[in-house]
Amino acid sequence: MTIGTKIAWDDTVLPFQLDHSDIRGRVVRLDGTLESVLKQHAYPPQIEALVAEATLLTALIGQAIKLRWKLSLQIRGDGPVRMIATDYYGPTDDGEPARLRAYAGYDQDADLSGAAPFSLIGKGFFAILIDQGEGMVPYQGITPITGTSLADCAETYFAQSEQLPTRFQLSFGKSTLPGEMAVWRAGGVMLQMMPKASPSALGDGGSGADGLLAHQDLLDGDEGENWNRANTLLDTVEDLELIGPEVAPTDLLVRLFHQEQPRVFDPQPIRFGCTCSAERVRQSLSIYGTDDIAEMTTDEGVLTADCQFCGSHYVLDPKTLGVGADEG
Repeated sequence: MTIGTKIAWDDTVLPFQLDHSDIRGRVVRLDGTLESVLKQHAYPPQIEALVAEATLLTALIGQAIKLRWKLSLQIRGDGPVRMIATDYYGPTDDGEPARLRAYAGYDQDADLSGAAPFSLIGKGFFAILIDQGEGMVPYQGITPITGTSLADCAETYFAQSEQLPTRFQLSFGKSTLPGEMAVWRAGGVMLQMMPKASPSALGDGGSGADGLLAHQDLLDGDEGENWNRANTLLDTVEDLELIGPEVAPTDLLVRLFHQEQPRVFDPQPIRFGCTCSAERVRQSLSIYGTDDIAEMTTDEGVLTADCQFCGSHYVLDPKTLGVGADEG
C-alpha cells in the first residue's frame, strides 16, 4: 500500500451495509487522533488501554449522529478507575471532520501492577448520552458494567436499552514502523441490525450476564440466521487487519463479507478536538455567587481551571466571574 493510501484511511470511519443480510456497520481506523487523545496525559498502561477502547467505541457509535449533535460515553465504577468520559462532536457541515476527545479519572495512589485493565472499573454503569443541541432534551441510556471489556458493555447496552443486535471487534495498541517512534493505532468493526420485535426481546430476561439481554436474544428465523452468519465471518478478522495500515477497510470488508454483498458509503474523517475555552469556563461559573467565587480564588487573587480533556490551563480574574460579574 502506498503512503498516500495509508494516510487516506487513517482517522476515518467507513459506513457500510451488507445488502444480502440487511445489516449495517462501520469500520474505523484511528492513528493520529488516538495519539492526540492519549498524549494529553501520562496515563499508566492499563488506563491508556481503557481510554483507547472507549475512544474507539465512541468513534464507531458516534458516526451515526447528525450534524452538530454530540454523543458522549460515560463509564463509572467503584474501582480504581472511577470514570472514563468521551465526547464525539458531529461535523459542523457535510464533508467536515468530526471531533473526538476522551479522558479518565482514576486513583493515582492505587497499585495497578498486574491488573487487567477492565477489572479496574469494578461495579458501575455504562451510559450513552446524545445532545441534539439547544432547546432539545438530551437522551441518556444506562446499563450495568458487565462482561470482560468495554466492547461487551456496549453490546449489552444496545441489546438491553435499544434492543438493537450489535457486535464489536476491536484492536488497539502501540505500533512501531521501521525508523519511527512507537505510536498508538486502533481499528475496529461494528455490526448492527434493526430487528423486528421478537419474543426473546420482550421476555423477562436474556442470556447475558445477570440475565441481561444479549445480541443473540433479539433475532430468530431468517434474520437470526443472517445475523449469526455475519458474526461468524466477523470472528475471523485478525488484529493486523483491523489496525492496518497495510489492509484498506474496503479490502477488509471484501475479505470478510464478500458473499454478503458489502456496499460502502462516504467515509467520515475524525480529528482530536476540544471545545474548552475561557468563555465556557466563565459560563460554567456564572451560577455561583460572590462568596463561592471567593472560595475558589487563589492567594494570588486569580481563579484557575484546567480542562480534563486537553490539559488547557485557564487563569481568570474573579471579578469577571459568577453572578453579578464585572463585564466592563
